[in-house]
Amino acid sequence: MIVRVVALAAGLLGGAAGSQFPEYAQQYTQRLGGAVDALGEVVADFDASAADAGLSRDAALAELQGSAFLEARRRDMTRTFQRYDRLREDLRMLERAGPFMRAYHAARMTDRDVARAAMATFEPAVPLTLPGVIFAGTGFLAGMIAVWAVLRTLLWPITRRRAVAPGA
Repeated sequence: MIVRVVALAAGLLGGAAGSQFPEYAQQYTQRLGGAVDALGEVVADFDASAADAGLSRDAALAELQGSAFLEARRRDMTRTFQRYDRLREDLRMLERAGPFMRAYHAARMTDRDVARAAMATFEPAVPLTLPGVIFAGTGFLAGMIAVWAVLRTLLWPITRRRAVAPGA
């Protein structure tokens, strides 16, 4: 009896958590768009400065050497270009995806800064859309089955002893 109650509670908790994914994915995608825009300005500014000096991006990066500051700046800009390319591709995939495909592409929602910003302003919402209801149902089943399986496994020695004892 207690296993069923705990499994039901876990199912309800899982359903509530799962129902929030579509809204969080939307918030993350919006924040991601802002991050891509901001990084795009930095990249465009660097590329414009390089072009004004008659250099390509790679040539301009190569010229950032000779002192500890310039080496650090080259590493910073290289990371910025890599992050910009990665986030821009993540944004492209997430914007093209519907709510279910966003779940498939959840691995593209792993930028710490963007996730932190999205979570800081995230407010849970009641799922009134079909995807929200489906994610809630999936979360409910996943939570209920996971806790049921764990409790059954933990309680197996006790229930086995009870089953063997009366007939012994």
